Amino acid sequence: MPPLVPPFTEETAAAKVRMAEDGWNSRNPERVSLVYTPDSQWRNRAEFINGRPEIVAFLTRKWTKELDYRLIKELWAYTGNRIAVRFAYEWHDDSGNWFRSYGNENWEFNAEGLMQRRFACINDLPIKEADRKFHWPLGRRPDDYASLSELGL
Repeated sequence: MPPLVPPFTEETAAAKVRMAEDGWNSRNPERVSLVYTPDSQWRNRAEFINGRPEIVAFLTRKWTKELDYRLIKELWAYTGNRIAVRFAYEWHDDSGNWFRSYGNENWEFNAEGLMQRRFACINDLPIKEADRKFHWPLGRRPDDYASLSELGL
């Protein structure tokens, strides 16, 4: 596998997306923060986040609220140092209410392959537990598990 730095090819962009999915499925804020530049800028829904300490704080809050979080990301487009992703994740709150959150992200990377900008638009859909589609054990999605497209999402 060639280095995952810009300019991206389809192969390196897809590998970058899978690495991001794996990191987020670890639900480890410190680990996840290391793939972003120290001064990374985010917009996540209506929240603006700047730098790794804020990323760690945000992800800690997120995964305290979003329980049994499971995520699938899919490459949408890429060019130069940018990647566009669509994703869905399932989670429940502390009252047992399930949700599927759908979204799109636009990513921009520096020359070393660290993400310097992330813009995310996300919508939450309440679902019944019986309507869940993401059933692998917590952690990394198995390689043979269906993609978003294969799941009809």
